[in-house]
Amino acid sequence: MGSIALFTRLVLASLSGQARYPASALMLTVGQFLVTGIEVVAVWALFDRFGDVQGWRIGEVALFYGLVNCMFAVADALGRGFDVLGTELLRTGAFDRLLLRPRPLWLQLMGHDCRISRLGRLMQGLLVIAFATAQANIAWTPASIAIALFALAGGVALFLGILVLQGTLSFWTVESLEVANVLTYGGVQAAQYPLSVYARWFRYMLTFAVPLACVAYYPVLSILGKADPLGAPAWIGVASPLAGFAFLAAAFAAWRVGLRHYASTGS
Repeated sequence: MGSIALFTRLVLASLSGQARYPASALMLTVGQFLVTGIEVVAVWALFDRFGDVQGWRIGEVALFYGLVNCMFAVADALGRGFDVLGTELLRTGAFDRLLLRPRPLWLQLMGHDCRISRLGRLMQGLLVIAFATAQANIAWTPASIAIALFALAGGVALFLGILVLQGTLSFWTVESLEVANVLTYGGVQAAQYPLSVYARWFRYMLTFAVPLACVAYYPVLSILGKADPLGAPAWIGVASPLAGFAFLAAAFAAWRVGLRHYASTGS
């Protein structure tokens, strides 16, 4: 069985198991939608009170918000296995069974538990993008759609890379460290606003350490046709999402190092 076919079967098995309890799946999805909706209200309240923020209007910032939340929703659905690696697999010895299977380990983890509830955040992100389109009069040309899809793919790769690093740390800590949420949920919060509103040191961190700006800020500038207040050239928005894939490749390199240090549970 090919890797893609295996991954598809794992995902379908996970979704089938959740579909056996439709009321639970529906409530969890609605809960995700409402919880993330509170964040939208906070953004709206900020702009309703102060108007434009350093030249940025609510419709433009809404595009940041919607795009980043779509990225994280997809990555969170795919990377659940890495998120729970320490608590559900390493501590129980179930990880040893995965090692015995003649299939890529990362593929098994990505198909481990694909959550239907993540559709709540995804739908909310898509609705905010629709709101941003109306507010900022965004013209979705084939070029801008291609940039948005490329940025989405790069953002999914970036957030998935963060989850892979979180799982890698579990080889030494066993527990999934909550400090990783600084990069996942904290990263989502940081990328929801333009890079220019932050201090210089924080801008450098969001560009070169964890390149959230490369998958959100610069592509959105290209979609909006807006010049960068920080002076970056226009072509950056087209190429910058590649940083997300580079981050994922570096995360998997660290993953292989952690995997070599895994000592098993003795089960």
